[in-house]
Amino acid sequence: MPLHISVITAVLNRANTLGESLASVHGQSWSNVEHIVIDGGSTDGTLDVIEQYRGGIAKLTSSTDAGPYYALNKGIAYASGDVIGFMHADDMFASQHALERIAGAFEDPSVDAVYGDLVYVRKEDSSHVVRYWRAGQFERAHLTQGWMPPHPTFYVRRELYARFGDFDTRYKIAADYDHMLRLLWRAKINAAYVPEVLVRMRMGGLSNRSIFNMVSKSREDYTAMRENGIGGLQTLLLKNVTKLPQFMVRAAPVR
Repeated sequence: MPLHISVITAVLNRANTLGESLASVHGQSWSNVEHIVIDGGSTDGTLDVIEQYRGGIAKLTSSTDAGPYYALNKGIAYASGDVIGFMHADDMFASQHALERIAGAFEDPSVDAVYGDLVYVRKEDSSHVVRYWRAGQFERAHLTQGWMPPHPTFYVRRELYARFGDFDTRYKIAADYDHMLRLLWRAKINAAYVPEVLVRMRMGGLSNRSIFNMVSKSREDYTAMRENGIGGLQTLLLKNVTKLPQFMVRAAPVR
């Protein structure tokens, strides 16, 4: 039976970008997809956009919540797929074959998680690449040097959420990083790399929206490192410094 993939979208007041995001999910060549949309009580027309794509959405809720990680946890609780991943309201798949590539990597039963490359694009023009995050092959030791996979490309077998928990909502910005450390470092799961761009992510996300957010993100990253026993200030410094080459490399053409 084909791999069943749950894709969760958490959204709040993103009427201007959500349509492109939803269309990229519903246009995937991999058809065995459960799309779950968790709206945080939008008031800007987001629900009208969602209604245009309602036929391809398996589960929709709309109510106020305490933040994006609460919404994602709600989506995880609803998910019934073999594998869970996320499509944020400002992002989109890089090609119609992205989920097909991810499903192919999960054909190996020893693989617990799959990730790929990501490009950052201009907020106003999703065709203009600003930064290319080439993730590279997974080596657990690289986590101590600040390496991490791009979370929007990170797909995990659903059973691992039951075993190791979902997002820790004490974190406001870095719960995704904490969760990846919990799985990749502490639980020592096996992750496979798909060497191509899977997701296009708009600049101006939560972690880099302001200087205050960037400082808060670094503080939370440091806490996550310490709590997961992976390092301290040196790891934090490397995590930030190693991002610089991403601004000088351009993505290979999407296949």
